[in-house]
Amino acid sequence: MAGTLQLRATSGKEIRTTVVESLSEARELMEYALNGTKTEARAGSYYDRIARLYDLTFKLNGYGRSLDEYFATYPLPVSRGARILDAGCGTGLLTLALLRAIRFPVSLTALDLSSTSVAAARKSLYYSPGRKRDVTFTQGNLLCLPFADESLDVVVTSGALEYVPLAEGLTELARVIAPGGHLLHFPVHPGIAGVVLEILFRFKSHPPQEVITRTEEHFRIMHQYRFPPQQAIGWSKTAILAQKV
Repeated sequence: MAGTLQLRATSGKEIRTTVVESLSEARELMEYALNGTKTEARAGSYYDRIARLYDLTFKLNGYGRSLDEYFATYPLPVSRGARILDAGCGTGLLTLALLRAIRFPVSLTALDLSSTSVAAARKSLYYSPGRKRDVTFTQGNLLCLPFADESLDVVVTSGALEYVPLAEGLTELARVIAPGGHLLHFPVHPGIAGVVLEILFRFKSHPPQEVITRTEEHFRIMHQYRFPPQQAIGWSKTAILAQKV
């Protein structure tokens, strides 16, 4: 291809410009900018293939109902117009739970590496009774979020940090959260159910003490919640709400 093409990549406040001279080189650079790491690239490709299985698994186990009960007991600390990110939204189960729980307009971005999962989440929203105009969908990388420093009030994430180095993932989430803002994450805890999910969805859970230690490097933990054992989500998940210091 004749001529040159300039690609601009933004990470926080830093803007980098790269000049490429062929279409194939441009494709490779754009793929790298989207995927960031080989680990996340594999995760995105894998979820493109199994998005329907993932969605069905978590709908059948009552994941959404458990989230509804959690948010009814522990409302998310947000106000009208809050800027919220669902980092690693998957097929949108947590995104929809947020819309059901928050009774006033907010600006909610649902982001995932898998284009198939993003499409499934968008479809789920279309058929839901929630405030559709509150939600924006985007494909992106948790390790290189397309947001400026300290630009968000709340980040929620479930099942995404298990695909990346924990310290790097939490550092990037902390970067985009404004001082006093909050992180709500649902780490997978050790156990038989967690191991089954690791095999099924090809991730690796982080040791609970490491999750706490790494979280406290950027945040003050406000509460930790263990879902009741009679709920399927309680077999593999906990909830940690933390405030950026």
